[in-house]
Amino acid sequence: MAYSTVVLRHKTREVAVGDRIVGGENPIWVQSMTTTNTFDADDTIAQILRLEEAGCEIVRVTVPKKEDVEACRLIKERTKLPVIADIHYDYRMALACLDATTSDGRPAVDKIRINPGNIGGLERYKEVVRKARDKGIPMRVGVNSGSLEKDLIDKYGYPCPEAMVESALRSIETAESLGYREIIVSLKASHVPTAVECYTLYASKCDYPTHVGITEAGSKEYGTLKSAAGIGAILLRGIGDTIRVSLLGDPVPEIAAGFDILRACDRRVTRPEVVACPTCGRLDIDLERIVAEVEAKMAHMKNPIRISILGCLVNGFGEAKEADLGIAAGSGKGVIFKRGVPIRHVKEAEMVQALLEEVERFEEDTPALKSHQEKKKTLLPVLS
Repeated sequence: MAYSTVVLRHKTREVAVGDRIVGGENPIWVQSMTTTNTFDADDTIAQILRLEEAGCEIVRVTVPKKEDVEACRLIKERTKLPVIADIHYDYRMALACLDATTSDGRPAVDKIRINPGNIGGLERYKEVVRKARDKGIPMRVGVNSGSLEKDLIDKYGYPCPEAMVESALRSIETAESLGYREIIVSLKASHVPTAVECYTLYASKCDYPTHVGITEAGSKEYGTLKSAAGIGAILLRGIGDTIRVSLLGDPVPEIAAGFDILRACDRRVTRPEVVACPTCGRLDIDLERIVAEVEAKMAHMKNPIRISILGCLVNGFGEAKEADLGIAAGSGKGVIFKRGVPIRHVKEAEMVQALLEEVERFEEDTPALKSHQEKKKTLLPVLS
């Protein structure tokens, strides 16, 4: 199909995870996972607080043993973020997390995450579903190539997108048969084309919200690029209600990367976007310095304004029209544009200050500023 410049969003159900509503027209939330031993509650809480300061909106902790369940009680009491318990293999840990409460009687976890294919069989999966239903706690049904049921591997021959989606739909049908619908789905793969096809196929068949990520993405540098390629491709199909950029090492950088991917894909813009032309032989101002200075001075701003800084008078006039505010500069001087209209001539030494003054005026003129990104309604024809 032909894509318009406005990417609409696949309409999904809403599922509450703590005080975050996932799906529908709610924001696409950015989440991460701790790397600590969960049973070391102080260490885990310290990392969660760092994640929260970086802007993390939902956090996941691993729960492989009983000591981790006990720690979840303390963690929930000392963080504002919704807490997800990550369960692998031992269904009893899922049941224990669902039963656990804080000292004031609140659930110790806001969601559990399981892979039905490695939880120990259908009956154990049903037991977890019943408990989650009775406790009113949502569940992420995770599917990946390593957790596919044997009969699906036999049917398809390998963990292809069709097999992964069938596995997810099977788990959903089982949960629905037990009267449970508080479900979020993930279909992660390390291979980017596979992940994109999985989510695309799933979205054509189901409306439960999705958690999107590229698993085993790798080191911070390559993992960020790989996640941007995969998560970005999925977001640009209108799919995704919460995301995680999975990186090796400290999880804090995952948060900035997640928001940058959302911003670059025009799915959620929470601060100014500063764009600049690439370096070329026509460049005759210190564009790199100017851009760095503007970004530093606008780092605290929250309005989703788009700033274009172009170091060339040849193409700059036309390209600056795409931004809320822009500079087209060359030979030590430049022109400031407001939505494509020239409003001010400045010298290179005055460019940054002049631009910041115009940004301030722009925000004063539009106190309820919302970028064209935020105004978009969300109802997507996902593909054909």
